[in-house]
This record gives sequence, C-alpha cells and structure tokens, in this order.
Amino acid sequence: MPCATFLIMFFAMILMVVSAPTETRVELNKRITHTGRGTWFEPGLGNCGNRNTASDPIIAMPKSLYDENKGSNCGQWIHITDQSTGKVVYGRTEDSCPGCGLGDLDMSPDVFDQFASPDVGILSISWYFMPQGWSP
Repeated sequence: MPCATFLIMFFAMILMVVSAPTETRVELNKRITHTGRGTWFEPGLGNCGNRNTASDPIIAMPKSLYDENKGSNCGQWIHITDQSTGKVVYGRTEDSCPGCGLGDLDMSPDVFDQFASPDVGILSISWYFMPQGWSP
C-alpha cells in the first residue's frame, strides 16, 4: 500500500506543477511625449506619398524620426497640446519636416489655426502618437 500512496502523491504533484499558471509577458508600447516647437506649412505631396491641402489635418513629423521609423508612422494620428493654453488638437502624419528638431512638428494651416493665427508663427507644444489605427 505505501507504494500506491507514493504513486498517487507523485502524480498529484506532477499535475499541480503542470496545471500551475505560467507568467505571460506582454510588451506594451510606451507612449513617448515629445516637446518642442509647433510651426505651420503649406502641404502638397508629402513623404508618405499622398497629396494634401491646407484644409487637411496634416502633420509633418521630424525627418530624423521619419527616417528612424522608416515611414511607419504615415497615416498615424498625433495628439498635440499647446503648452500655453492646454488646448488639444489631432493631426495625421503625412509628411516629414527636414528643418524640425526631434520634438518639433510642422502643421497644416487647418491644424495650426485651431491653436492660433498663423501670424503667431511658433507655438510651444507637446505631442505623442496615438495607437496605429486610431482615428478621432
């Protein structure tokens, strides 16, 4: 009988180990908030291959970031905040900006006008990419 008890306990322990929950690691995309200057430009044919107009909610992201991401942010929406007022506006990445620093964005008149008159010229902004596929 002691052998049968040992076998039952042995198999019970194996079942407990096999059925124990395992750790599942999920890698989350980190939201990086950039800060810099917001300026405006007249859109046309952008690096993403689309032709846009001043009335489209278009963003030109820094060329260095566009190149680093190999254009994978094309069509992705950006959440932009005016640092002085807290106002939030969304724009869609369709171009790159060769003169922009890493935290800067160039905005179509449609986007910039929601913050201020083009006469203002430069805004202090913070921004981050919305998840791929998100749309306002």
